[in-house]
Amino acid sequence: MAAYFFASPVDVDIKLEGEDERKKVEIKGEKEKTFSCPVYYDGEPVAGQVTVRVRDGKKLAHEGIKVEFIGSIELFYDRGHHHEFLSLSQELAAPGEMRQAQTFDFLFKNVEKQYESYQGINVKLRYFIKVTIARRIADVTKERELWVHSYRMPPDSNNSIKMEVGIEDCLHIEFEYNKSKYHLKDVIVGKIYFLLVRIKIKHMELSIIRRETTGAPPNQYNESETITKFEIMDGAPVRGETIPIRLFLGGFDLTPTFRDVNKKFSVRYYLNLVLIDEENRRYFKQQEITIFRIPEN
Repeated sequence: MAAYFFASPVDVDIKLEGEDERKKVEIKGEKEKTFSCPVYYDGEPVAGQVTVRVRDGKKLAHEGIKVEFIGSIELFYDRGHHHEFLSLSQELAAPGEMRQAQTFDFLFKNVEKQYESYQGINVKLRYFIKVTIARRIADVTKERELWVHSYRMPPDSNNSIKMEVGIEDCLHIEFEYNKSKYHLKDVIVGKIYFLLVRIKIKHMELSIIRRETTGAPPNQYNESETITKFEIMDGAPVRGETIPIRLFLGGFDLTPTFRDVNKKFSVRYYLNLVLIDEENRRYFKQQEITIFRIPEN
């Protein structure tokens, strides 16, 4: 009986203006379910309509209805603490009574959305519309998620990466990648030179690693995941040999590089070159690359 007494006496529906025409992304929700989210950009207005329907012809006494646009960072080890970096609010209705369905328009003009949405292992950066109907017993709230993409062009300099890996008198290789900064649909082009080979190399692989860092020391958490791994050589190389590399990024689930977002988290990408010898010893060299988003044509 008590549960019925406290059950929400209204249905709240949030509709975003022009959402059918917007690009959508699929987001993982609770229990591995996915849902579709409209994409917004920095500086764009966020507008829509809130419809409140009273159930069973009852009247609803409330102490005001408001709509908020919120940007928050949720750290999973710090559950219950949501760090809001953006909070805008508009009143939709003054305290009163409702006897029938009502629809309210809302508009948040040219909202600065300074960070890109992100859903990671230990952290989630989200933007959402939240409607609150204030009531004496328990407020009624409803949220609607939206996804933000942000274009942050890297500086003009985009040097190639040249590195050497060596084990004295046993192995000396050089590798070179054409750039150090790549957009999400880019191609990594490179080559590997063998200058000295005195150990029996069985094979060589290249992987892209995403490293998510959350929190600040001493409560800092690092999570690394391998996005892709592929073999670039099978068999023993000889001195003077060159191996070309071409890796298309478009097929992988990448995000831009995020550095110290709101002093809460970072996401960085690394190219990891691994050589494995006949005794299964592993030699590797890691190099950070920057990934950025460019406007889609």
